[in-house]
Amino acid sequence: MKKQMLAVLVGAAVASPAMVIADEASTRGNLKIVSSDGSFEGSVGGRIHFDAYAFDNDLTDSTSTSEFRRARITLKGKLYNWGYVFENDFAGQSGTTGTGFRDMNIYTKVGPGKLTIGQFKPYRSMEEITSSNDILMMERPYASATGIYNGRQFQQGVGYLISDDQYTLGVAGFNTKSAGDNRNEGLGGSARATFAPIMQDNMVVHMGASYSVENANSMTTAFEAEADYVGRRGPSETIALTTDGESVNTVGLEAAISAGPVFAQAEYAIADFGNATGDDEEVQTYYIQGAYTLTGQMKPYKSSKGVFTTAKGNNIVQLTARYDYIENKDVTDLEAETTSVGVNYYLNPAMRFMLNYVMGENTLTGDESNQVALRAQMAF
Repeated sequence: MKKQMLAVLVGAAVASPAMVIADEASTRGNLKIVSSDGSFEGSVGGRIHFDAYAFDNDLTDSTSTSEFRRARITLKGKLYNWGYVFENDFAGQSGTTGTGFRDMNIYTKVGPGKLTIGQFKPYRSMEEITSSNDILMMERPYASATGIYNGRQFQQGVGYLISDDQYTLGVAGFNTKSAGDNRNEGLGGSARATFAPIMQDNMVVHMGASYSVENANSMTTAFEAEADYVGRRGPSETIALTTDGESVNTVGLEAAISAGPVFAQAEYAIADFGNATGDDEEVQTYYIQGAYTLTGQMKPYKSSKGVFTTAKGNNIVQLTARYDYIENKDVTDLEAETTSVGVNYYLNPAMRFMLNYVMGENTLTGDESNQVALRAQMAF
């Protein structure tokens, strides 16, 4: 009995400092705990994106079905002056260790900016950096990892980002191994600068430019530009491919405007895919997309990242449309285009439903298939 009492007293003595230091808990659907002195904090959040889609097949057969597009748990927090993000996508795991890793990094303030170490998105492509919870259509355009940076959304390395109310400047150096890939010695770097010349309550204008280089080696998987021209799980066309450890150099331009209920965004990117024979292939891609919010809300701007997010509220209705194009300028008829229209319904700040109708065309094969897709999304 004495031993049990002693154990209880020791346990209470150990626990009591933590009880004194920390315990402010809050929730907005997730769970967040902050210590009273502000030195420690932690939160648990996540997202669930459940998709269903049906194809109107032309020359290529695609399977109509449903799936979890994303099913993520996100841990965020702070230990003294260092923050961390630990995010895993269970929908991304397919039997290979680590394929579900998304943002997995630590960061801190250094000088005027933020230093990030680990796995994160390189600073390039406005639509790529926009959260999947905020993108207008169910899938991203060809100017992102859906196309010109195919499969290279998250990279491991070091990044530094400076931001203010009207501008951002980010640079990153990384290896070309994502979490689920084999080890390699490929290296890459990227830089992105944005500027918002107009920042008003009823209007925001955004401009930006980026540069990316990905240097491979003989042991690195070839870099690819691919077009899923009828949406996810539909037919695809390889637009360009590096050979024998060659590199990809990409320049991108971006512009967007949010004015009351009207929103428009466009990007243009041109990339050089290296070939050991010296016959490099040049890929060009661009898109323009827009939205009109029937309930009047303006799409807000996130100046710390240089992207637009989603208006928060109940029963918001938004009409969307996009035209997307990609081509290999050195191979005749190796091009694809996609036209998409849709409607987004925001039931509340945590729930969104999306309906997209996608019309694709592959010039090389003549395939003209279509897709109807529906998403139920919860983010917390």
